[in-house]
Amino acid sequence: MTLSEEDYIKAIYHLGKGDNTIVSTNALAEMVDTKPSSVTDMVKKLSEKGVANYKPYKGVNLSEYGQRIALSLVRKHRLWEVFLVEKLNFSWDEVHEVAEQLEHIKSEKLIDQLDKHLGYPEVDPHGDPIPSKSGEFKKAIKKLLNNIPIGSVGVCVGVKDSSPPFLKFLDKNKIALGDTILVIDREEFDGSYNIKIGERIIHISNQIASNLYLKITE
Repeated sequence: MTLSEEDYIKAIYHLGKGDNTIVSTNALAEMVDTKPSSVTDMVKKLSEKGVANYKPYKGVNLSEYGQRIALSLVRKHRLWEVFLVEKLNFSWDEVHEVAEQLEHIKSEKLIDQLDKHLGYPEVDPHGDPIPSKSGEFKKAIKKLLNNIPIGSVGVCVGVKDSSPPFLKFLDKNKIALGDTILVIDREEFDGSYNIKIGERIIHISNQIASNLYLKITE
């Protein structure tokens, strides 16, 4: 597989939400930032290699073989993110682009040793699950903060938006994975929230609340 082919495989996997839903070529073109005609040429090539199933005018999904490749790429990407944060002191808004390059390393021994060195982590710095070598991973039971009842207490277990501006906002306001958050109330006017972390009360917009995953504890 070329680097470009691997990028397409991972994009199809993410757009299919991991459950192999058929993805439109237009959605894929938008995700990889290229022309639909170029996407069509690529998915035809992937289909010929047995990696994807392409149906003209309907879309594309991954074959079983393609799923294995996608999960391997996701595993490598997320392990490298953990390594960059825990061992090289990168901030969580810096790691994605570097991990995008490192995920294409082919050595299985290196990735297995990396996994062992990190203590077999189950989630990356953004709270996303890391597949095992066999492609299995735990699906966290989590809800977006704006979808849970007022008065609930939960632990921050992930983010929906992993863009650098959003992660920098969380750092600036000292909101991090593992924080216990109490949802105090919601403003009727603009849908913003007051939340409590430790002894601090923080006011956040509905946009922020719609990108924070909590695992409910109370």
